[in-house]
Amino acid sequence: MKVGAVIITMGNRPDELRALLDSVAKQDGDRVEVVVVGNGSPVTGIPEGVRTVELPENLGIPGGRNAGIEAFGPGGAEMDILLFLDDDGLLAHHDTAELCRRAFAADPELGIISFRIADPETGETARRHVPRLRAADPMRSSRVTTFLGGANAVRTKVFAEVGGLPDEFFYAHEETDLAWRALDAGWMIDYRSDMVLHHPTTAPSRHAVYHRMVARNRVWLARRNLPAPLVPVYLGVWLLLTLARRPSVPALKAWFGGFKEGWTTSAGARRPMRWRTVWRLTRLGRPPVI
Repeated sequence: MKVGAVIITMGNRPDELRALLDSVAKQDGDRVEVVVVGNGSPVTGIPEGVRTVELPENLGIPGGRNAGIEAFGPGGAEMDILLFLDDDGLLAHHDTAELCRRAFAADPELGIISFRIADPETGETARRHVPRLRAADPMRSSRVTTFLGGANAVRTKVFAEVGGLPDEFFYAHEETDLAWRALDAGWMIDYRSDMVLHHPTTAPSRHAVYHRMVARNRVWLARRNLPAPLVPVYLGVWLLLTLARRPSVPALKAWFGGFKEGWTTSAGARRPMRWRTVWRLTRLGRPPVI
């Protein structure tokens, strides 16, 4: 199976990017083709043989990754599998690409694999980096209902069937949007603890737009994908969870601003999942109300 890798960068982490590219080049088996997407920035200092795309402006994470997908042909059709890797990450082992090939070859229903993210200093995996509710044991692999955006592998047939990431999200929840559409189309998602991306532990709230984007996109996610009766339930649960976490006053103001924006702006095309997909998500341990 042909494997490609999509890496987006804003040009501000050249040393980390080069280390990541070196770790991809060292993968066992056939060569992994790579594209580096400059998301509103020039791409420089890239090894020979690596494809590059320079976007004239920052299109956000999903927009940048979609540009990387298209660099491998429509929907990434030149490849069978695409890896999506954060530019400050590092593949910890040489067999990750080969493990992906074996996993997808062995399971024709498998559409997406979520890697384990581990801090390079401590080796620990943050609870929020385990894409399931029962996240206490990050070393346990399992079927899941979403995946980590900067440490994953996707069978390109998924893009051909359900489309790419939602450009309009810019940042936050774009992975869950794709995951729900893939699950509704019959694909499965695995979390694999043996496929590891080293990445420094950071707080997502370090991004200035975090609270607004998280709230706005949560509303868009529900409006786009959930059956109508579940939309208020899902958003009501997340409202209560947000309040229970007792964010700062500025953070809460940004969150409510984003929540309002999610209702007053277009969420894009609405394609509610089937009720049997709701049941599938429930059986997998995460009903789409939380």
